Amino acid sequence: MQKEYKTITSIAGPLMVVEGVEGIKYEELVEIQIPGEENVRLGKVLEASEGRALVQLFESPQGTVTEGSKARFLGKTMKLGVSSDMLGRVFNGAGKPIDGQPEIIPEKELDISGSAINPFSRDYPNDFIQTGISTIDCLNTLVRGQKLPVFSGAGLPHNRIAAMIARQAKVNDGSDFAVVFAAMGVTFEEAQFFQSEFEKTGAIEKAVLFVNTADDPVVERIATPRFALTAAEYLAYEKGMHVLVILTDLTNYAEALREVSAARKEVPGRRGYPGYLYTDLATLYERAGRIKGRTGSVTQIPILTMPEDDITHPIPDLTGYITEGQFVLSRELHRKGIFPPADVLPSLSRLKDKGIGPDKTREDHAGVMNQLYASYARGKDVRELAVILGEAALDEVDRAYMKFATEFEDKYIRQGEYEDRDIKKSLDLGWELLKILPKSELKRVKEEHIEKYMKD
Repeated sequence: MQKEYKTITSIAGPLMVVEGVEGIKYEELVEIQIPGEENVRLGKVLEASEGRALVQLFESPQGTVTEGSKARFLGKTMKLGVSSDMLGRVFNGAGKPIDGQPEIIPEKELDISGSAINPFSRDYPNDFIQTGISTIDCLNTLVRGQKLPVFSGAGLPHNRIAAMIARQAKVNDGSDFAVVFAAMGVTFEEAQFFQSEFEKTGAIEKAVLFVNTADDPVVERIATPRFALTAAEYLAYEKGMHVLVILTDLTNYAEALREVSAARKEVPGRRGYPGYLYTDLATLYERAGRIKGRTGSVTQIPILTMPEDDITHPIPDLTGYITEGQFVLSRELHRKGIFPPADVLPSLSRLKDKGIGPDKTREDHAGVMNQLYASYARGKDVRELAVILGEAALDEVDRAYMKFATEFEDKYIRQGEYEDRDIKKSLDLGWELLKILPKSELKRVKEEHIEKYMKD
């Protein structure tokens, strides 16, 4: 039942207060009719207390006035019409098509806020997803149902890596696979880049895109990832698909939250972000997972740029608490011209052991992964030592490690933007590099694997 009020008492940025209301609920949609305007503006209830509602506008507040304006409460929450026809389509941050094609005919409408997965119903993530990027597939393995964020910095090529993962990601058991891609607060140029990348490689056929640009309303930015996750949950749990959700850039999302929080005059938390930033991020990240008895899964790769490359900043810091690891990009490798500039040592996938093995990747995967990681760490230490003592002070083994570190960066981490390496190719390349080291140093790989895979 719709209720209409002419009691808008104040407007501050995207927020307005409506007095004298009754029976209004949290998250309820509101239509605002401004005098002299034909179209209504849409908003939602942020706070509902007795006799008073705080409404957040989804559009620009420009031109809004209290006198003569009407607020019509619609008695329903924000929903997304979903259907299998969403695959191959591009939507804006509010779930409306922007690809010039007609609106989809929905099979059903789902609340974008979603609901938490009952922990008892969760299935453990344990199946491998191949991204075609060696540093992820071999060293920080992505598992179906996992959330593995990418920690980047301003000017680093996270957009190109996001497009690369979206193009190449696949599951090896022939299951249905889809990508849901949400861009928040990106420039028009970036939005065009993503759309054209998907279209020219044909990846659009198995993808759903939601694009919110920097000039779109701030409030829409808060809704965009929720639209994307709602589409992903529908494709995963009702259509049985394995869905990879890529969210970029979570920093823009957190800035939008801070802006709305400031307009609400809330007491700021760390660095001016709202105190509920952790809870809010968790409502997004915890929508990844697998459900017992359902074939589909939702896997997340959120991408965020760390302000001033500070990994202790609230956004990466809180993200690290909620997610199962992180994939860190290195400015030093980027300066050397290495793409993708993956910083192997601080990167981590906490579920990698569940996604590897003879029946999932290859029997030697665990050994190669541990040996490459340990050898690269030692090689970097030797490189720093050589700067202080000079190369002449190094023994033969140390020189081998230093050569290994250089070759590892140049041949293993470095990868062409359109080079799709399968896991076997990544493992074989790892064995090729381990030949640089004396056999006595290969303590993390089994003897039988050395004989089988280390071909002369």
